[in-house]
Amino acid sequence: ETLSCLTLALGHGARRLHVSAAYRAKAKVSMSRFEPTSFVNYERLQSNIDIVRKRLNRPLTLSEKIVYGHLDDPHNQEIDRGRTYLRLRPDRVAMQDATAQMAMLQFISSGLPKVAVPSTIHCDHLIEAQTGGVQDLARAKEVNQEVYKFLSSAGAKYGVGFWKPGSGIIHQIILENYAYPGVMLIGTDSHTPNGGGLGSICIGVGGADAVDVMAGIAWELKCPKVIGVKLTGTLSGWTSPKDVILKVAGILTVKGGTGAIVEYHGPGVDSISCTGMATICNMGAEIGATTSVFPYNHRMRTYLEKTGRGQIAALADEYSDSLVPDEGCEYDELIELNLDQLKPHINGPFTPDLAHPVSEVGAIAEKNGWPLEVKVGLIGSCTNSSYEDMGRAASVAKQALDKGLTCKAQFTVTPGSEQIRATIERDGYSKILGDVGGVVLANACGPCIGQWDRQDVKKGEKNTIVTSFNRNFTARNDANPATHAFVTSPEIVTALAIAGTLNFNPETDYLTAANGEKFKLDPPNGDELPAKDFDPGQDTYQHPPPDGSSVKVDVSPTSNRLQLLEPFGKWCGGDLEDMKVLIKVKGKCTTDHISAAGPWLKFRGHLDNISNNMLIGAVNSENDAINKIKNYLTGEYGQVPDVARHYKANSVSWVVVGDDNYGEGSSREHAALEPRHLGGKAIIVKSFARIHETNLKKQGVLPLTFSNPSDYDKIRPDDTISIRGLKTFAPGKPLTALVKHSDGSEEALELNHTFNETQIEWFQAGSALNRMKELQ
Repeated sequence: ETLSCLTLALGHGARRLHVSAAYRAKAKVSMSRFEPTSFVNYERLQSNIDIVRKRLNRPLTLSEKIVYGHLDDPHNQEIDRGRTYLRLRPDRVAMQDATAQMAMLQFISSGLPKVAVPSTIHCDHLIEAQTGGVQDLARAKEVNQEVYKFLSSAGAKYGVGFWKPGSGIIHQIILENYAYPGVMLIGTDSHTPNGGGLGSICIGVGGADAVDVMAGIAWELKCPKVIGVKLTGTLSGWTSPKDVILKVAGILTVKGGTGAIVEYHGPGVDSISCTGMATICNMGAEIGATTSVFPYNHRMRTYLEKTGRGQIAALADEYSDSLVPDEGCEYDELIELNLDQLKPHINGPFTPDLAHPVSEVGAIAEKNGWPLEVKVGLIGSCTNSSYEDMGRAASVAKQALDKGLTCKAQFTVTPGSEQIRATIERDGYSKILGDVGGVVLANACGPCIGQWDRQDVKKGEKNTIVTSFNRNFTARNDANPATHAFVTSPEIVTALAIAGTLNFNPETDYLTAANGEKFKLDPPNGDELPAKDFDPGQDTYQHPPPDGSSVKVDVSPTSNRLQLLEPFGKWCGGDLEDMKVLIKVKGKCTTDHISAAGPWLKFRGHLDNISNNMLIGAVNSENDAINKIKNYLTGEYGQVPDVARHYKANSVSWVVVGDDNYGEGSSREHAALEPRHLGGKAIIVKSFARIHETNLKKQGVLPLTFSNPSDYDKIRPDDTISIRGLKTFAPGKPLTALVKHSDGSEEALELNHTFNETQIEWFQAGSALNRMKELQ
């Protein structure tokens, strides 16, 4: 049998992994997506682990092994969990199309000829769900032709693989092709941690971080704390992997994982499939975790073998001691969950950490005035679109069909990848889900990120939807702030869509068959992986040419979708004086509030146009209004971006004041780029979400926190604020805000920051990209 080879470097030598011609023929795709430059470098990983373990003289957690195993300088790196910054060498980069535009524009600005590590672009965010997968994909290719051409040509020129629209959601593609035990991958999407289900350290970042890694620069990450979640017992019945993270989110809340890696371990792990572990890691983003990870086991080995990577599994077996935690390792916090006692959960509305047992949510909804009728059930997304997920949902749907029932609610199905779509179609799951009332959407993010042309309710109409997604912030899915969105497992979504109400517990409640008989649904079941292997479907991957120097990348100066970047100005050299408070934000302010997605996604490659959505979802503390603030130059009220533009045009700098966990949610760096572009100098809040804080630093904006959180209450909308101490700006040294009130009084407030010396250089240069170019 003819063999093609994948070279996987191991230390000084190289091992050649073979993929059979039979698999290639069956796959109907080019095996070049497994680049020869992809390194499974277990020997280096093991060597670095040994160096660090000897230095620290203690057992290591799994996450420490993989993170420290990628240190740029394991001999001399200062390591202190939660305090020091690590310089790391990730193995690869992945970018989804909405964030890849700005990442590639920044890479072009760097002047470098080619990426230094294997990198890929994935077209999944720009496909709007309207009528069905085939039609929606065709329309997206037409509407987004300019952007897709830019990403495709930029990928070809700079050595980046390109997954075409229709290929699937970035995180499912990574799991199927690029994640493996022990790899470190960064991705320009907050749900990149999905890869932790395959024993990987996969971290969501902004585009500027991706540019650093693609440029071959050591990447900085504050040394993560480690939260251990010990699992005992066994999943069974209606309880699913999704219920593990729904429960953990209820325990830790949306900010409880900030600055930490969540590491699952214990005997209960073996009862969870590889894709189920990925579900748990994926939604770890909702607790603010840096990432989440599971230890290598037989479930991962089987998944690697089923996805054509059996010899990577064999290598992982060889180095398995490096892919599990050391006995006796210590966690900064430990949570214990008995899976035998875990019940199905549903979280929401409006925040993913509001956890309820499914058995109780109906009563809770009645008490709180939440609509009981389920208008739409939506399964799929990067969190829950595996073969197993679809099989379990189909097993519930089949029971209803056998009793003459279909869904009372509308029902949509989003396959996670072209491989999943083709396989569930071949194996009959798609037909069952369609017969019960489901509409199969494109292999894309769709409604999960607000790409949903919803027509069944009017904006402002109170209603309930249930999804197997990961996020349920206000207006996220359908741009309707009155939609009460709940997240749960695909099988519970399916059951509730059939029943048509939140007040239904499939473990105990009965449905009425078409003939009038009462019946109860049996617990769902579904194969972990297909018996016949996966059907990869259509070939949707474009490998970059060996030499892309002659490829032309065009950006029209008149385009409203793409815009070349101009460098931001350097620090003025002194303190920032008499800045206006653009808006004092009240309550939750996610990156969706700062830079909305949905219809705005089309402008992600055009900084000036996308800036017209800056903070339009944030609540103004002055009047509890959204997108209505006072312009203190004119005395009139206007929209947030308009007032910011007016201040900038009049050379007036400004700050934003915010509440707790400011910038939680998506990794989108536009939420940092837009304030910088429109004249913002500092964001002063009670606390930040990790990715957003880093993104602000990268773009030359000061992310600062009140030393005393109650000082938030001292800021008035008509204040002016000066930031003092910048001439002696240093790590660990607080800055001072001199606040001048309109009545003539003043007060000085201490502001903390987390800048290190390198990050201070970014600020002084005007941005991290400016500093990179200075050093070339």
